[in-house]
Amino acid sequence: MGKLFKKPYFCILYKIKIMKQLFFSLILFLSLSAFAQPKAANKGVEYGAGATAIGALEVNLLEEKLVTAEKFTGKVKGTVSKVCEKKGCWMTLAQTDGEGIMIRFKDYKFFMPMDIVGKDVVLQGTAQRTTTSVEELKHYAEDAGKSKEEIEKITTPKTAIEFIATGVLVVS
Repeated sequence: MGKLFKKPYFCILYKIKIMKQLFFSLILFLSLSAFAQPKAANKGVEYGAGATAIGALEVNLLEEKLVTAEKFTGKVKGTVSKVCEKKGCWMTLAQTDGEGIMIRFKDYKFFMPMDIVGKDVVLQGTAQRTTTSVEELKHYAEDAGKSKEEIEKITTPKTAIEFIATGVLVVS
């Protein structure tokens, strides 16, 4: 058995086996990395289940809908004002009153790219009024890159509209 390890062909076969394993690992890593990154936010790109622009409600009218109903299910259109800088796990749509509507993604099945800020989008999903705890508000502020001083100023829960999106379409 000791003579087998001294044969040159055994060393070559062993090196080939190691190189195959390394090559497979590299391909697997690159494949997983490619799937983890959301597509760039270009016009017409869809995320999640997607959406169509037909019949979408302006984001500023959503509050009126929630005065008479506990939930709104349908499509909303607006401009993205912020996105989670860590991995795109949430975003906000701008409103004329300065406050944005928090958008989360159903079961965290998809994420947004960082270049979606400033883009017009249509969301498919459900909206309702929610109260966000101080702890969660601080977490969002940290994700948005706020300073420690700004985060420490958060001391009260916030009641606002939250939209759970099942699909997103980039309109422009």
